[in-house]
Formats: sequence, C-alpha cells, structure tokens
Amino acid sequence: MAKLRLFSAIMLTRITAYLATAALGLLLFRSADAQESVMVMEAYSGKVLVASNAAEKRPVASLTKIATAVVAIDWATATENDPGKVMITVPQTITLVGGPNPMNLQPGDRLSLRDALYSALLGSDNLAALTIADHVGRAMLARRGREGEPVAEFISEMNRLAKALGMSQTRFANPHGLERKGARAHSTAADIARLSIYAMRRNAFNFIVRQPERQVSVTGVSGTRSYRVRNSNELIGEPGILGVKTGTTAAAGPCVSVCMDRDPLVRTKADGTKGVTPRRLIVVVLNSPDRFNRARGLILRGWGLYDAWLANGAPVQDRKREFITVADPQ
Repeated sequence: MAKLRLFSAIMLTRITAYLATAALGLLLFRSADAQESVMVMEAYSGKVLVASNAAEKRPVASLTKIATAVVAIDWATATENDPGKVMITVPQTITLVGGPNPMNLQPGDRLSLRDALYSALLGSDNLAALTIADHVGRAMLARRGREGEPVAEFISEMNRLAKALGMSQTRFANPHGLERKGARAHSTAADIARLSIYAMRRNAFNFIVRQPERQVSVTGVSGTRSYRVRNSNELIGEPGILGVKTGTTAAAGPCVSVCMDRDPLVRTKADGTKGVTPRRLIVVVLNSPDRFNRARGLILRGWGLYDAWLANGAPVQDRKREFITVADPQ
C-alpha cells in the first residue's frame, strides 16, 4: 500500500509538472503570437528607422483594402475611366460576406466606383470592397478576352501588384481582409509599408484617405439613399496626418498604417543653390491593442531618428539592410 501511495505521488508530480510545462508552452505561444509588428520608414529616401518583427507573416485585416483600392484606381487610370462616373453593381456574392454593412448594400444596388472606394477605405466596408473587385475584375477579363471568375481575377491582380512592389511575404486571398478557412492570406509590417508608400503616390487614393468623412449615395429598387461615411482612422485631422488605413479582426488584432508629411527641408548646397528634400513618414503597426497611441509615439520617434540621421550627413553602411526601394511597376 505504501509503495502504491509512493507511485501515485510520483505520477501526480510528473503529471503536474507536465501540465505546468504545457501551460507555460501555451502561454509562450500566445505571448509570441500576441507580439506586435512595427515598421517605420521615410518614404522618399526609403530609410528604415524602426523595425520590430517587421518580416513576420500575419493576417492584416482591412489593411488588405489598401491593395484593393490601388488596383481599382490603377485600372481606372489605365483605362481612362473617371471613378466618379463609373457605376458599379453590387453582386449577389455579398450575401456570403460578413461584417458591417454601413450602406445597407443589397444585390443589384448601384453606386459609383468613387463612393465604393470611400466606403471601403474610410468605413472599412467589406461589401463595398467585394463590389469593387467584382466590377473591376469583370472589366479586366473582358479587356483581356478571357472568361473566368471576376473576383478571382481581381485578387490575382492584387497579388501581381504585391510581387511587383517586392512584397515577397504577402499573399492576398480576398479584397476585404476577412479571414477565411484555408485562405492562407498574410502580409508583414514591412510589406504593408511598401504598399502604403506606393498607394500614397496615387492622387485619388491620397485624397480619399485624408478625408474625415464623406457623403455617399446608393441607388436601389426603392430609389436613391445617402449615407455619411466616417474615417475609422482616429489620427486623421492631426497635423500632417494624411491617412492611410485601419484594420481589425480577431486573428490580426488592431492594425493601422499611417502616413505623415512634414514641410520639405530646404538647404543651401556647397555651390550656393538650394536643395529641397521632401519628407514623408510611413508608420505601420500590426496587432497593437493601443494602435493609435502606439503610432503617435512611433511618429515622434521616427522623425527624431530621421532628423538625427540627416544631421549626421545621412550615412549609409549597408544599403540593403537600411533602405527599402519602392519603384512604380512598369
């Protein structure tokens, strides 16, 4: 009996130790999974100022819509279509998409591409993003003389853009950023910074994401209805802030990409001529519970590091590690 009690005590100790180890492992896993990813860089020079877990693949929620909007705007530019005059139809497939429906979109409703972009970018409207993808993807297929599924064609274009921008750790699976079983969509803070730099070069995109709110309209079977869409980015309205996008899902956590401009730096060169240096900061924060205040702090830190780098003569030791070049795809 004594031996049995001793054996039971030993087994209980081992089981307790195992459970403690397993719990610690689970805690560590969750802690690692909960780590934020950060990327801060100056857009014109490509100088990386702050990077933390910046190459870690993870869901990015509605930051996906940056790519959705850019593909649509590039398509409109290439085909000489005015987004304000292009009318698009809400597809039946919106019934399969969850999330907010701020414009109460129903299959068959019509709205301009411009208003759909406003709702997708400012209000993070998943249904508007899908409607954009359906229309532009259909137009792309027709222009290319091919048959196929319009949204799939559009997503392929999103991934082609990502590849062209050097977003090697990114894969888009839909135009809205909601997680779907088996979809395997992911990006990184560094890749979203690349995408944000490219997007903010587009005047139409730049104009949209800096608006605090916008009146949009939709035409359905009962007539035309109007809605006021408000920007989900709390930093909009603060000095120098131009956008760009927020995103939140359970898997991605709270995310934000922010663009801030400062007045160009004017300096007298050795030959007496004036040199002008434009200044633009891109801050990407993924999975931060206090994303807006975190971004504010990183903006201050980023500008401080950039100013110190310039004051020191802008030294370069390892260009591949210290800079990211974002060229416009040909």
